[in-house]
Amino acid sequence: MARKYFGTDGIRGATNVSPMTAAMAMKVGMAAGAHFLRGDHKHRVVIGKDTRLSGYMLESAMVAGFTSVGMDVVLVGPMPTPAVAMLTHSMRADLGVMISASHNPYADNGIKLFGPDGYKLSDEDELAIEALIDSDISLAPSTDIGRARRVDDAQGRYIHFAKSTFPQNLRLDGMRIVIDCANGAAYRVAPTALWELGADVVAIGVTPNGKNINDGVGSTAPQTLCETVVASGAQLGIALDGDADRLIVVDEQGKVVDGDQLMATIASGWARAGRLQGGGLVATVMSNLGLERHLAAQGIGLVRTGVGDRQVLEAMRAQGYNVGGEQSGHIILSDYATTGDGLVAALQVLAELTWSGAPASEFLHRFEPLPQLLKNVRFAGGKPLDADSVKAVIAAAEAELAGKGRLVIRPSGTEPVIRVMAEGDDPAQVERIVDRICDAVRAAA
Repeated sequence: MARKYFGTDGIRGATNVSPMTAAMAMKVGMAAGAHFLRGDHKHRVVIGKDTRLSGYMLESAMVAGFTSVGMDVVLVGPMPTPAVAMLTHSMRADLGVMISASHNPYADNGIKLFGPDGYKLSDEDELAIEALIDSDISLAPSTDIGRARRVDDAQGRYIHFAKSTFPQNLRLDGMRIVIDCANGAAYRVAPTALWELGADVVAIGVTPNGKNINDGVGSTAPQTLCETVVASGAQLGIALDGDADRLIVVDEQGKVVDGDQLMATIASGWARAGRLQGGGLVATVMSNLGLERHLAAQGIGLVRTGVGDRQVLEAMRAQGYNVGGEQSGHIILSDYATTGDGLVAALQVLAELTWSGAPASEFLHRFEPLPQLLKNVRFAGGKPLDADSVKAVIAAAEAELAGKGRLVIRPSGTEPVIRVMAEGDDPAQVERIVDRICDAVRAAA
């Protein structure tokens, strides 16, 4: 069934433009609240947000929506997405809400919903909520309207939780770490957690003003972090995104370490300690073939899914894996969290680095990535991938790459674009194949 409001990760868009308006936020609160009014207990929802200017507007609208159908609201303020998921479960809430557009610029915002188990909602729940949004929702009697309250110690609860995932026999004493919080949701909790574990912390991206989230800082813009790590003589740099569910690392030489390398580091360490479940990890089709070869050499498997951390998590839960993620830095460690958690993943990387005693530049670059090229082809309409001419070119490319590389072609889920990615041992061959397929798609569009 086609979705009207929910995308691959909640509802997202430019604020004050449909669907990301205050009126819609109130309707989502009413619909989600009504859907999760189950049983005769007093119902509760936890609402967190990042640091966007529009967060105040959407938060107030959602409070009105939830309380109007009889659900109590717990407000935790600016908090990472994984913290909201954790608090939803630990506070026995019926629902969790994160108001954030993740790594997008400040003018965008979004609404992510979590069930009482701390996991993102199922397709069935989202479709049921969509149906309620477009219907007349019964309001609570005046005697049963919900209440709203703020929890002042929510940040401390999450800091304690994050620190508990770091081995008790290790400390970060003597390690200088630069932490870039993207002027986003983790601007207080991440530097504090690292400092409490003993690190000498240099914090950047920790002065949010409502409009500077992800602006030249964070995991999608690591140049400032690279420069700061080198200039400060730090042993490591950590970059989170606006809602802190994504992690990118920078070594002491200022070189970026992506999610593939970080997953390889964690999976190898957990396998050594006998902690790795499922005999491998779960990654998407976009993860580099070098990761797959590196893991195979250690007897560690790799299961690939479609793009999106939601698909990764579904495969992890279905097949019993406890490590998974994306090249972009969404890393899910299900021993600790129900969604990607940049700070927790960073602490696992730091634990491995501390154990090794080696510089990050030697330890974290686990394999040489194969040349990988991604190009986007915009089209006016139709389904160019269904054209026989395009199918023939793709088949020829797959035959040419057999045993020497991979080809991933997929339509965008948000715009009329075909994404063409190839990787292989020969960069010239990769570029030639991508261009050939792009030309075929354009001709068929």
